[in-house]
Amino acid sequence: MTQAILKPVTFDEFIDWYPENSENRYELHNGAIVEMPKATGEDSEVAGYLSLKLGMEIERLGLPYFVPKECVVKADNERSGYEPDAIVLDRQGTNSEPRWKKQSIITMGSSVRLIVEVVSTNWQDDYGHKLVDYEALGISEYWIADYLGLGGRRYIGNPKQPTFFVHHLVDGEYQSSQFRGDDRVLSPTFPQLNLTVKQIFNPGR
Repeated sequence: MTQAILKPVTFDEFIDWYPENSENRYELHNGAIVEMPKATGEDSEVAGYLSLKLGMEIERLGLPYFVPKECVVKADNERSGYEPDAIVLDRQGTNSEPRWKKQSIITMGSSVRLIVEVVSTNWQDDYGHKLVDYEALGISEYWIADYLGLGGRRYIGNPKQPTFFVHHLVDGEYQSSQFRGDDRVLSPTFPQLNLTVKQIFNPGR
């Protein structure tokens, strides 16, 4: 990742700075504006597949949720903001969000039913900063889709292998479950979702 600006900035300064119609994506990490790596085709396919399946499950069950095309999640510390690869929002929650309608910004964890990060070369952020900040914000469920097995061995073991994590908030802290291969992903938010890790990591194949 390449830092776009060296001096520490606040979240509001980051939003004011963010260039319109930019071909690049940026996030704010602890006061530093960071240019995000370009998504590969496989990254986009995994994220798109999850968004599609989550949207289909929401429609099937008639839930008051939706999957937006994009949004920025503001961390609770005023120094970080992230653009997740996929996110499920609660319509009732977004109605109370002060910055949603005009800026697509989420400031309250209660507005988020589920958040997804697809791991790429910046895997430390997904397993580190983002996990800590999503937990602190009170986001009830956080998925990490590490389809290439890039994460540190302390997370995915040795030898490394593709792994899918479900982090679910219990008493203010994430409880983590990991899934591989033909394992069905068990989601507290979507308990009837019938997806295996193999299906997610190899959509259409």
